[in-house]
Amino acid sequence: MSGALTSVPPLRMQQDGPSLGEQMTALPVATLIVKPDNSIADANVRAETLLNMARSAIIGSDVARTIRIAEAGARFDIWHNNKPIAAYDIKVHAGRTAEMEVDLMIAPIVDHDGWRVVSLHAQSQARKIGHRGSAGGARSAMGAAAILAHEIKNPLSGIRGAAQLLESSQGGRDAALTQLICNEVDRIAALIDRMQDFTTDRTLECRPGNIYPLIDRAAGIAAAGFAKNIKIIKHYDPSLPFSNINDDALVQVMINLLKNAAEALDNTDKPRIRVETAFRHGVSVVVGDGKGSAVLPIEILVIDNGPGVPEHILDHLFNPFITGKRDGQGLGLALVDKLVRDMSGFVQYSRDVEAGESTFRILLPMGMA
Repeated sequence: MSGALTSVPPLRMQQDGPSLGEQMTALPVATLIVKPDNSIADANVRAETLLNMARSAIIGSDVARTIRIAEAGARFDIWHNNKPIAAYDIKVHAGRTAEMEVDLMIAPIVDHDGWRVVSLHAQSQARKIGHRGSAGGARSAMGAAAILAHEIKNPLSGIRGAAQLLESSQGGRDAALTQLICNEVDRIAALIDRMQDFTTDRTLECRPGNIYPLIDRAAGIAAAGFAKNIKIIKHYDPSLPFSNINDDALVQVMINLLKNAAEALDNTDKPRIRVETAFRHGVSVVVGDGKGSAVLPIEILVIDNGPGVPEHILDHLFNPFITGKRDGQGLGLALVDKLVRDMSGFVQYSRDVEAGESTFRILLPMGMA
């Protein structure tokens, strides 16, 4: 192990395993170890290449000077923060290279206050988690959908009226079902109104709210229709605080994700969907435009035991008109991405090969009750 690593907090290694220096060298991404005073304690070969600097020049330098954030005001948020941070599609001046767009990850080293591992991904991974800097793709999808808005809204009023007549003719016996029809017609009409304005930058109106009635509403719609033959399991964190959300948008997001999961389970034995929630401490993202970092502690997971997303569309999963289904339109996940971002959150996909499960993870900001 090189002498420059003597100040790095000791990590336990297997007796016959690779040394810390060998592990650093083998890492496939540019990686730095940063001390509490923000000086760089070590750098791997990929970091030398990315920064266009020799390792001897990197070690001892101020990380904030070596990786200069292009956005004003971001230094404090990133380099003076003891929480994990993920900055996607962020512009930096890295070492002696020209300005570039990277994904920057900072992870504190457990039990060593102030020590951090910093990784730089020159090829952006943000497209894989649906947190792209531009909403152009999703907006294009919404623009196409808006063409149909007028023709869709006309029969909606007729459906609502028919449901009300059915309720009165049945003496209220099917009031719950007819009310469900009316509620969904109203929600779809409101969504179409919103879709007609998706090509603008109008802010989605969000307020602190309880996510559970909205998730339950979406799960109830799924269980009564497209997922009626699939077991939906709920694991909720009962202590979860309010989230800053738009009610209709979150219901639509959950319906789309549940429908996506149900369609993926068409040829699966013992199909199941799990909906889980949790509070995740220290999860932050850099929102850009000088706004600093945003804390997103509210986590919602939609998990299915289907075959997963085809490898060839992973990089474009949240783009419009991208689908692995023979009769799919490729708009559902693009809408999920758009609505989640409008609520200042992000959505990502992952696959657990060993468990045979696919997960869509939503992270949302906390709201004050």
